[in-house]
Amino acid sequence: MKTLIKQTLTASILASMFAGTAFAAPSQTPPEFIKQVADNLIKRLQTDRSKLENNPALVKTIVRQNLDPYIDSQAFVRTVMGTYVQQSSAAQRAKFEQNFRETLIENYGSAFAKYSNQTYTMRPYKSGPNVKNPVVTIDFNNKGEKIPVAFQLVDKGSQWKIRNINVAGIDLGLQFRNQFAANVKRNGNNLDKAIATFEPNADSVVKK
Repeated sequence: MKTLIKQTLTASILASMFAGTAFAAPSQTPPEFIKQVADNLIKRLQTDRSKLENNPALVKTIVRQNLDPYIDSQAFVRTVMGTYVQQSSAAQRAKFEQNFRETLIENYGSAFAKYSNQTYTMRPYKSGPNVKNPVVTIDFNNKGEKIPVAFQLVDKGSQWKIRNINVAGIDLGLQFRNQFAANVKRNGNNLDKAIATFEPNADSVVKK
């Protein structure tokens, strides 16, 4: 289960966050968008499965090419930095985003190397009143166990992007915000040191 959760975290967060492939067209429904992202990732993992365990660099490439373009990284920065956004400079926020993304890639990219053909099913989608931030939920299946992952999207005008993720009822954006706030305090409220040393820990989130 731990490996599968790391895979889903990586798939949803990393996504967090680099340029690569085309964004979703406005004509796509939220479920169509999420299915496209998930299917493309799974297809790439299956294609390169035999190469992954001995090639960590390839895992990172797959993450960057198949996940990162679909994440609203600025929304994640605002969510995780919380009130410290107002205290930070543009340079500090850029550094935070870079460190945050790279740490997640390093910590969870290895989970993809152990990918063993887990499948997923999409829950029925109900369009609510908040059309700007719809939520699409996927159940990742692992030997009969289902792990629900809810993707909160944002309408960017020309494409959907992922702005937050909830794994098994845990709001990752909120949990990482708490971790960052604690790291700021450990560093004597020195924001530069806190940004440089922050390492989001999804394992501790999942174990709660």
